[in-house]
Amino acid sequence: MSAAQWRRAMNGGLAGAAARPRPASPPAVAAPVAEDPYADSDAPRWLKYLWRTLSARHVFTAALLLLLPFVASPFLTYQVAAQALIFGLIALSLSFLAGYGGMVSLAQLTVAGIAGYAVAVLGSSGTATSLGWPWWVVLPFALIIATLCATLIGWLSVRTDGIYTIMITLAIGVAFYYLVLQNYTVFNGFQGFQKVYPPLVLGINWRDPMPFYFMALFWALAGYFFIKWLVRTPFGIALQGIRDNPRRMNSLGFSVIAHRVAAYAVAGVLAGIGGILLVWYNGLITPGSVGTGWMINVLVIAVLGGMKHPIGAFLGAVVFILLQTFAIDVIDRERFNLVIGGVFLAIVLFSPDGLLGLWAKLRSRFGPNQVLTSTPTRRQP
Repeated sequence: MSAAQWRRAMNGGLAGAAARPRPASPPAVAAPVAEDPYADSDAPRWLKYLWRTLSARHVFTAALLLLLPFVASPFLTYQVAAQALIFGLIALSLSFLAGYGGMVSLAQLTVAGIAGYAVAVLGSSGTATSLGWPWWVVLPFALIIATLCATLIGWLSVRTDGIYTIMITLAIGVAFYYLVLQNYTVFNGFQGFQKVYPPLVLGINWRDPMPFYFMALFWALAGYFFIKWLVRTPFGIALQGIRDNPRRMNSLGFSVIAHRVAAYAVAGVLAGIGGILLVWYNGLITPGSVGTGWMINVLVIAVLGGMKHPIGAFLGAVVFILLQTFAIDVIDRERFNLVIGGVFLAIVLFSPDGLLGLWAKLRSRFGPNQVLTSTPTRRQP
């Protein structure tokens, strides 16, 4: 066969192969999608949202929280669980500012202390300094005062950034500590207020372990779901944009100062509710309740859990309260801060995103998705 005949035979074969129709590939099978029974119904939006977001772990967590006071001792219910919910709510206000607004404030416990002192001064505490107003008047006033003070703190500190914001809020917290320590006319000095109890409503003593736990749980869940909703609103999205690039958001027409001050006001509401619960939990409030040590502890709680998700504040509070409650059985009480400092240092070194970041790393390394992605794929012959 000559070269010309070979070329003609090859061209004919290739043309015939190109002309032959290729077998159709099998149609792609779509992954099964869970049916949404509320998609075409007139159900409220919150019910549709719950159906799309709830999972097995949410149901398990809710069942655990609701059944805890019935299976645990009053000590665990009151001293551990209720206290963790309260400090988690206060730390949530800090996590919201730092995680979604990029503003680290050490004055959140100060705002909580302002609400607690307002309850003690305006309500009843067994001292002549208190005004003795009814509780249904005291609580709104205390929350309004705390929110206004948080707004003022935000107005003073949002024009700074980084370490300067931390120093300004720390200075405000220290100034409030010395104010309540040295003022006897309004704040009763170093003695503070010793008998600040929740009111008797509906015939229930809300200072009993089980009622107080459910009250703290209600407000903790309300704060958690409120922040989860807020960060998905236009305000929350704009606040996160300001956290990432304030100059660009300003050029787009968003008021950076107004959004940051509003974030401080929102955080003030959460911290104020936590402060009211805290003064009822302790039954007293003194200058030691708003000291520098507890301001740092709130920051430690927020960092331990992780600031990138609202649940991190409560996770960090649980770990902190458990260590605070049971670590003294192993070491001296005076060395508790050494244990907390060691745990805090380990978390910061190995997981800057806190316990949530550590959990995410473990899931990515040992989870089923990692096994699937690491399996080599064979080439089709």
